[in-house]
Amino acid sequence: MPVDVRAEVSRLKAAVSTVVPAPTASNLLVASWNLRALAGLTDSWDAPPTASPKRDRRAAALIAAIISKFDVVALQEVRRDTSALRTVLAELGTDWQFLCTDVTEGHAGGGERLTFLFDTTRVKPSGLVGEIVLPPVAGSAARQFARTPYAASFTRAGVEVILTTVHVIWGNAPAVRIPEVTAFAQWMRQWARRSRDWNTNLLVLGDFNLEGPGTPIYRAFISTGLFPPGQLSNLPRTIFDSPKSPHHYDQIAWFSTVKADGTVDSLLDGLAFTGRAGNFDFVPHVYPAMSKTSLSWRISDHYPLWIEFALT
Repeated sequence: MPVDVRAEVSRLKAAVSTVVPAPTASNLLVASWNLRALAGLTDSWDAPPTASPKRDRRAAALIAAIISKFDVVALQEVRRDTSALRTVLAELGTDWQFLCTDVTEGHAGGGERLTFLFDTTRVKPSGLVGEIVLPPVAGSAARQFARTPYAASFTRAGVEVILTTVHVIWGNAPAVRIPEVTAFAQWMRQWARRSRDWNTNLLVLGDFNLEGPGTPIYRAFISTGLFPPGQLSNLPRTIFDSPKSPHHYDQIAWFSTVKADGTVDSLLDGLAFTGRAGNFDFVPHVYPAMSKTSLSWRISDHYPLWIEFALT
């Protein structure tokens, strides 16, 4: 790694540390990040503007610097070509591993796979992986998700958590996404309710392509009891967001019940939300003077979204 890139990586890690809590013996740091079209890589530390793909080794090192501050990260928009993913993993070092689906075929799938990157010194896979497939309806095949949601279980200090990540179909309008969001919320709730199933601490995270609270698609998301913490509600999700044009695409949520007095009772077991959650705005810290559009093809157009849990 060139000296200037090493210095940039060091500064970026320091910037993330001012936002994200430090890892401790009693916390769990979970993140979700839509990494725009994470596919091929130009084998250079300083790819020229004419390069294709735009993402280079410098970009991979900067992405890894951000990811390194979490215990487990769900990635969306990982493509068929895993060159960039494997380079990010190499930059993270030998303590990091990944779990990855195959590509969802067909036009709606966008050539994407869903991925978890995790620090093996902090979490371990506990055995469960699976892609969510909807059952037949009235004897006929159900319409499946555009990109098959992916679940994987992890343990930290004896506490298990099951993360299910998704990248909901985009479509031309929010109404197009509602059936898929509804089906996902219902499937997850049925899983949570099944007795003697492997379903402790179900968390959902990813790019749900939601609109803001109160909209029909947001109501569909929370209709079965999924609870996205208020600390994430008004945060920008993309580097192109503005007060006049906010987005609510990315979410992290889990099941809770609302009591008669309006308070929320979490259904987590052995985990407790600490009240700390947020995004990380990497734009001021990388590729100075580059346009946001160009930057989005090197790092991403989405911010990483994160949350902290305490082990109880």
